[in-house]
Amino acid sequence: MTVTSLDTTFAALADPTRRAILAQLATGEATVGELAKPFAISQPAVSRHVRVLVDAGLVLQRVEGTKRPCRLAPAALTELDAYLDLLRRALETNYQRLDRLLADDDC
Repeated sequence: MTVTSLDTTFAALADPTRRAILAQLATGEATVGELAKPFAISQPAVSRHVRVLVDAGLVLQRVEGTKRPCRLAPAALTELDAYLDLLRRALETNYQRLDRLLADDDC
């Protein structure tokens, strides 16, 4: 797990438009034009958001003639999930310690 890649992932996920794009892609592959439809921003602006997601390793994009279909990158969130799992385990350990302390205090 590298801090730089986590920073890039968090930065990409910090924008609500990019999160919405990822949610759209969770339902299947889409072109930038299709991704742009629900937004009140230009297609070039959506393309810039997609580029950030591609650079963060969250989205894959290929060229098919004039179209550029996008899809979620397999295992894109693996590193983020590992980081969050580390935090979950630490919190669980703290809660267990607190439970033991409170149980000992009741005696």
